[in-house]
Amino acid sequence: MNRGVVTSLSAIGIAQALKIVTHKKLTGKWELKPLVQTGGMPSSHSAGVASLAAYVAANRGTRHIETALAIVFGTIVMYDAQGVRRHTGEIARLVNDLEDHFEIISDDYPSLQFEKREKELKELLGHQPLEVLAGGIFGVLYGVASAKLEDRKFKKEEPKPMIARDFKNE
Repeated sequence: MNRGVVTSLSAIGIAQALKIVTHKKLTGKWELKPLVQTGGMPSSHSAGVASLAAYVAANRGTRHIETALAIVFGTIVMYDAQGVRRHTGEIARLVNDLEDHFEIISDDYPSLQFEKREKELKELLGHQPLEVLAGGIFGVLYGVASAKLEDRKFKKEEPKPMIARDFKNE
């Protein structure tokens, strides 16, 4: 499999697993639920795209077109994670609160018919800027480390070039 894909997907997985630890620090409880939830610290979206961009830059150089593509698309993903998706989550929180208030008001006014939804809107959709930054920093470090590890592996496997004196003894 492509090493860049492996680097990016494993960065996403590690960042998701780190959310269990940060959830424990915040709540005092060990839970596996953050492993499959969106949002939270660190941003796995940011970790994935930043690790891919760093890996490509370390292998191809910063002037290569693949590096430019990875950086531009990664920036868009990171901006979206802390922008549009975060604001959508904030709106969902307001709608859920509004629905709770309607439920209370409808008890006082029988003519106001209100049916509460079975399930509230999902509120944790995006990331705070600090969560995106943390995921990005982790991703860059992980991507560079992956590229360096790959370079070291290939250097060990390269055959030594034969020189003229190697043929004299044959």
